[in-house]
Order: sequence, then C-alpha cells, then structure tokens
Amino acid sequence: MLEGLKVVEYASYIAAPGAGGIMADWGADVIKVEPPGGDPIRMFFASVGIEGQTLNPVFELDNRGKRGVVLDTAQDAGRDALLRMIDDADVFLTNVRPGGLKRAGLDHNSLLARNPKLIYASLTGYGLEGPDADRPGMDSAAFWARSGVAALFRPKGGEPVQLRTAFGDHVASMAIVAGVMSALYERTRTGKGRLVEASLLRVAHYAAGSDMAIQHTYGRTASNRARRDVSLPLVNFFKTKDERWISLLSRQGEGDWPKLCRALKLEHLIADERFARAKGRRTNSGELVDLLDEAFGSRSWAEVSIALDAEEMIWAPVLSAAEAAVDPQAIAAGAVVQTRQADGTTINAPGAPIRFPGADDGPKGPAPKVGEHTRSVLAQFGYSDTEIDALFASGAAA
Repeated sequence: MLEGLKVVEYASYIAAPGAGGIMADWGADVIKVEPPGGDPIRMFFASVGIEGQTLNPVFELDNRGKRGVVLDTAQDAGRDALLRMIDDADVFLTNVRPGGLKRAGLDHNSLLARNPKLIYASLTGYGLEGPDADRPGMDSAAFWARSGVAALFRPKGGEPVQLRTAFGDHVASMAIVAGVMSALYERTRTGKGRLVEASLLRVAHYAAGSDMAIQHTYGRTASNRARRDVSLPLVNFFKTKDERWISLLSRQGEGDWPKLCRALKLEHLIADERFARAKGRRTNSGELVDLLDEAFGSRSWAEVSIALDAEEMIWAPVLSAAEAAVDPQAIAAGAVVQTRQADGTTINAPGAPIRFPGADDGPKGPAPKVGEHTRSVLAQFGYSDTEIDALFASGAAA
C-alpha cells in the first residue's frame, strides 16, 4: 500500500521506530538513521542483565524491513547528509527532544521551509508546548504514570504495578501512523506537508478515554477493586475446576444475568432479589462472586466453555504469553507473522495492527545491522566513493 513512500526515521528506542516499522511492513522505504554505536534499544537484553542473546526480538519487531544508516549529526558533514535525505523524503519521523532538534536546525519549521511537501512526524513524551515539552519521557513515565493510567489500574489501596515492555510505546506507534496517513491524504488536496504531533501523554489520555471522560464530567472515577468488591461482578475473572481462568463480560442491560444462571445451572437465582437487578448485584457483589466462584470451580474449562457458548455469553480464556503466541485464532487473524532473517531462516513475531487482505502487508526483511546500508544509501543520494570514504574517515558516517 505504501510502495514509493520515502520515510527518514531519526529516532531511537520504540514508539517512533515502531511507527516506522509498521510503514515498512506496508511497503514504505524507511531509512533508519542511528547515532554512532547504534540505537540504544539494540542493547535491550544487556540493559536488563541478560547476556549472550544472539537475537534481539524487541529491536527486530520495530525495525524489520528498514535500511540502516549511521550518521554523527553533531558533525556538519553528518547533519548535511541527513538533510540531503530529508530533502527527498515524504515523511520525517523523529522522537528527538524538541530543544535538540531546534539547536541542530532540524525542527519542523526549518525542515518544512526546505521541503514544503514533507510530513514531519514528531513523537515526544509530553508534547511540543508547555513547561515540560523538553522533558525526557518514556512510556512507563509519560504514558503510564503521568497520565493517570497507572493509578487507574492500581488495585484500591495497593501499590502501583509496572507497565509491560513498550506497551504504551506501541499504542503511540499506531497513533503516529494514523496521523501520518491523515496528513498524506491532506497533502493530496493541498500539495503541502505539515507537522504531525503525537505525545505519549496525550495518547494515554485517549487510550484511557472512557475513564477520563467520566473524570472530566463527574470529577471522579471508580477505583480498580478486588474481584469480590467490584461494582460489576459479572465483568470479572473466574477459575474453573482444572485451574483455568476465564474473563467473563456482561453486556449493558439485564439480558445476560438469566443466561449466565442457565449456563451455570443456577436458575434459582434468576429472580433472587439480591441479584436480579444490576443495583442488587453491585450491593451484594461479594456474596454473588462467592456463589459464582463455587459454580465455576465445580466445572472443567471444557464444560464451562460449552455452557457459556450455548448461551452466547461474551467470555475468553486468560491465556499466558506462551499460549497466546500459538493461539490458532490469533494466527488466523494475522497476529503472528514470519520475518525473514539474513541467513534465510525466519522467526515468528507480532504482525502490524492492521491487515490488508490480498496485499503484501507483512515484514519485508530483517532489521538492519548497525550501519549496514550507510554506504549504499549515501551513494543513492549522490555521494561519490571518495566523499563516502571521507565521511567514514571523519566519523561523520559509519
């Protein structure tokens, strides 16, 4: 879908490179520009104290199919090489902090003056305006903690829990791609590029939008509670006799209560005044959860699944990551793709978030090694062999 789209990615870690990775899957020519030594996320395992890993799937996921270039943009020659690439680009994608970009002449005003058709995609922790615009912010800080999302997930009276690796980053990656695609569509009408701004903070406010909308309207929102103390006891987790957890959901209205009672052979509770209406179930949540725990706990997962499906209840098994990675339905939905490696082998990895049936929408190859394509890309942009050798000799390229 994006064949012919030229993207220059001047970014590190995950959120912005994740957006570049999605566009690379969809056919864009993404040139990843790294500093000397490479993107720090290449050292993910070493940073968490794990050594000896030959493959870094965290880096591979977000950088597959890109061409890799190393430039030292602190040197004029390295910066000039980057600008030459940007002058020919459709999209410039960066998560460098605004102050650093401004000092280097790589801010959006400067680059749009050079290339008026450029889509300048900025990802920051906290946005481009305000007192914290230049504050460094990763997803566990800006997306998870500062946004209020961590507090929403914390059990009432409990301690905060940490966000899983790059969860907020990848939500932001999807948002960046959506913004870039919108700006590209606008450009078909106006002929002009524009600044596209995403921040981890704003993305998190939208991701938690239902709770935040309630907060804005009523000045408070419900806390996350233990299973026996929830306001919607039918939206809960239950364990079967064979130690399998399921996630049960109830639709709005009262229609699912008699269905659940029939599925669990608790018909005598359908008209019970304690539970027949949502208000009663909320008031008597602990008592009801105890009864449902007993009913679920007396049946195997297979029995529960058949009974709930017969009543067309909404539910799902709580899978481990190992189980989810081989889930036949996830595979059928395109959630698992194969990425070709340099040695001809393939590895499984998560697919991009959208599928285009009939199109080549999967990984186009492995992530680049550090500086793997520096020479060929510089040659593409008009540098002679002598000039390239000089850039390498000075350290402006590697």
